[in-house]
Amino acid sequence: METSLMLFTRDLRIRDNPALAAACRADRVVPLFVLDDAILDGRFAAPNRVRFLHDSLADLRESLRGLGGDLVVRRGDPAAQVARLAGETGARTVFLADDRSAYATRRLAALRGIAPGLEVTACPGVTVVPPGALTPAGGDHYRVFTPYWRAWSAARHRPVADTPRKLRPAPGVRPGALPRLASLTSGTPSPDLAEGGERAGRARMEAWLAQDAADYDDVHDDLAADRTSRLSPYLRFGCVSPLELANAVPEGPRRQLAWRDFHHQVAAAFPDLPRRDYRPRGRRWNRDEDALAAWRDGRTGVPIVDAGMRQLRREGFMHNRARLITASFLTRNLEVDWREGLRHFGDLLADGDIADNAGNWQWVAGTGNDTRPNRVMNPLRQAARFDRSGDYVRRYVPELADLEPPRVHRPWTLPAARRRTVDYPPPIVHLE
Repeated sequence: METSLMLFTRDLRIRDNPALAAACRADRVVPLFVLDDAILDGRFAAPNRVRFLHDSLADLRESLRGLGGDLVVRRGDPAAQVARLAGETGARTVFLADDRSAYATRRLAALRGIAPGLEVTACPGVTVVPPGALTPAGGDHYRVFTPYWRAWSAARHRPVADTPRKLRPAPGVRPGALPRLASLTSGTPSPDLAEGGERAGRARMEAWLAQDAADYDDVHDDLAADRTSRLSPYLRFGCVSPLELANAVPEGPRRQLAWRDFHHQVAAAFPDLPRRDYRPRGRRWNRDEDALAAWRDGRTGVPIVDAGMRQLRREGFMHNRARLITASFLTRNLEVDWREGLRHFGDLLADGDIADNAGNWQWVAGTGNDTRPNRVMNPLRQAARFDRSGDYVRRYVPELADLEPPRVHRPWTLPAARRRTVDYPPPIVHLE
């Protein structure tokens, strides 16, 4: 009987999973996830992402057991673990998602070199349109979003993959226990971190589609309303299919999915995106550790910035408009290197996707794919426009909870006697 291995990576779902659907064409399939020590021993094993991953693996295992299978969990080098399991089961084929990060590219090369006769197939599913599927005339990738968006909108997308009805496992394979969370990370996750997993992701997706997706263009920038989908961590771990989501939403949120694909195709063509300026501008950055620490801690004295940074620490998530404001403040007002911001976001974001995170930071810093590299987002104007009521600031900066607009955004304009009763610092840079 033919046996296939299904190596889960960033596709922790059973619905619309092309790799899983392909693996299930064999007589028997062995689903596998490898906890890679190369990731768990480095800074990429941020507590929020590890907790979200742990949730997602537990949920995936439950779903696979419901189909008659199980999730084999191993720890170590993915290529070595695949080779060992292929030897134990007699599997001759391996399927996995076609991720194009620098790490994933090295992993795929290692998998394809582990054993003669073992066929390794990478299937779409991490993005709506795979990196490299769309290229401009005379180039290997799109450097500007608008022409990419036109090509992306006109592209024919793959059909949604069938969900397996039943899995036939290989006999004699011990699934292994899912390690305790404490053995995978020494840090403490954010207190209000969302639950991971396909079940939680689909519930969130269905609720958002029913309630808020149609109004996306009107509400997605409203900080206090908090009516964005909050699906980014589920997309990052593949708990929700980006293609299913793209098929279900209007143009506004579909455009955001195209931005995600855009950054992935940039990162595939320019693997140094998290480390090196995509478009060098000769910027000279400040080394101000005190200012950087104040920004990280949400104590800059600029309420809209501090609210975003505190949301990040509390939830492992930040509203997209707040991400733009806080990133612009760090790189434009404080003139601190975008890589410092990228690192801090990477330490806390559950959705810390390397391509998206680095691409957006470089966009804001003027070293990436923005066609207006001198763009500056004035935090006071942004606050007046996107948190007009001040409710977003009050939610995350409790020291200012009893202030009314416009003072909640400019507490330093309070009378001196009143300022002394508010435990909140003055701005670390001049903004007025």
